[in-house]
Amino acid sequence: MKHLYSALVLLFVLVAAPRAMAENYISDDLFTYMHAGPGTQYRIIGSVDAGDKVTVLKRNRDEGYTQLVDSRGRKGWVKSDYVTTQPGLKERVPALEAELKEVKSALASAKDDAKAQQKGLAESLKQRNAQIEKLEAHSSELNKKLIDAQSEIRALRAKIDTQKDDLLMRWFTYGGMVAGGGLLFGLILPHLIPRKKRRRDGWA
Repeated sequence: MKHLYSALVLLFVLVAAPRAMAENYISDDLFTYMHAGPGTQYRIIGSVDAGDKVTVLKRNRDEGYTQLVDSRGRKGWVKSDYVTTQPGLKERVPALEAELKEVKSALASAKDDAKAQQKGLAESLKQRNAQIEKLEAHSSELNKKLIDAQSEIRALRAKIDTQKDDLLMRWFTYGGMVAGGGLLFGLILPHLIPRKKRRRDGWA
């Protein structure tokens, strides 16, 4: 039983030890004492909250203290380590929140502008596509008309060539008929003209 109790105590110590050695953080919402002189040996005349705005009067580098006037008009000394040129969180947080609000507003405005531009681009692209489709349809129609015109021209040329051939054949036919008729007429004509009888006395 005694050994069991010792084991439980040891286990409790091992579990609790890491928690005791865990890191701790100091809050910014603290205060520092204000003394009547540059050191802790002087009486405390009040305290100054962290983040309060103060006016520095002079510094005692040997003692490491700074004389200042706080926001309530009290004059005293505080450790120089607690005096900084950076604003405290009490002043920085509202400024950061305001800046964050402005950034969010600008971001929302930029998103709205981007959406509007995207919508405008989409509408413009839609119009361009419609124009392209219209031009392509018109081009296709003109191409079809051109093909039809070329086919008609070829047909007309073929018809003209055929008519030329027919005309030449007619001329050849007419020429042959005229030549044949002339030849036939030349052969028949002597037989159609009566010959004059010669007189016996030799006179015509």
